[in-house]
Amino acid sequence: MKILLTGGAGFIGSHLAESLLDRRCRLVILDEFNDYYSPAVKERNLSPIADRRGLKIVRGAIGNRELLRDLFGAGKFDLIVHLAARAGVRPSLIDPLLYQEVNVGGTLALLEAAREFGVGRMVFASSSSVYGDNPDSPWKEDLTDLKPLSPYGVTKLAGEALCRIYNRSFGIKITALRFFTAYGPRQRPDMAIHKFARLIRDGKEVPVYGDGTSQRDYTFIGDIIKGVLAAIDGDLDWEAVNLGSGRRVLLSDVLEILGRLLSKPVAKKYLPDQPGDAPATWADLGKARRLLGYRPETELSRGLEEFVSWFERESLK
Repeated sequence: MKILLTGGAGFIGSHLAESLLDRRCRLVILDEFNDYYSPAVKERNLSPIADRRGLKIVRGAIGNRELLRDLFGAGKFDLIVHLAARAGVRPSLIDPLLYQEVNVGGTLALLEAAREFGVGRMVFASSSSVYGDNPDSPWKEDLTDLKPLSPYGVTKLAGEALCRIYNRSFGIKITALRFFTAYGPRQRPDMAIHKFARLIRDGKEVPVYGDGTSQRDYTFIGDIIKGVLAAIDGDLDWEAVNLGSGRRVLLSDVLEILGRLLSKPVAKKYLPDQPGDAPATWADLGKARRLLGYRPETELSRGLEEFVSWFERESLK
């Protein structure tokens, strides 16, 4: 199977790339290596597989239509796994036009290339941010009153809508996976758990927005990858599917576990709530179990232990 993986140098993408190469897939990674965070981090993400047989790494933007035509014209892809996006809820409030350009425009450019070159399948990385602050939890995929709280969430919901249109109009089979707060080794340095670990290690105050009772459905990267692979194997026509842990965890509990694993006290600095943040996220996994056989296995304490082990090794480099 020949696969185009966008965003393959990122946190989730690099883990998925390893798994796909282990399956003997022919893999083309398209990644911009932009400076949202250090491109050197992305280079390190790919270093374990850089010389693997069957891998080609292309540096460029998903919205570059000329580049896409060259890639698609060089040989037909069996599948697109579209992970590339401008990430981050809070930064999207600062530069929403950039998020629209990359996340919506880039997704549309990929869909058009798929239509033009006859690629019949795509797996699209959506987000729990599409749900906004919906009180009907745990969140099910059939909720209709979706009101994202940030431009980032809006771009992911718009991406899903475009995928649905290309499914209905052109027959492209697409599974949109709504990721819930992925964490683990290689997590982006701007993400909460990584940032908390860095501050705790350095003896600095950890900013806590609100009163510390916010809750997240934290999902270990290994479980996320199993869900993505199941979506690749599932060959569904059109579906939006949650990938989470199915459990809510208090922020205060995460900080307590990180402090224990790092053998450091946790100094908290309480700040007002942040615009764009939902107070709680929680995935209903019924559909994922039914359609993908998805059953997350990693408890938070074990997942954080793996993250901290990686984090401490990285700190020595």
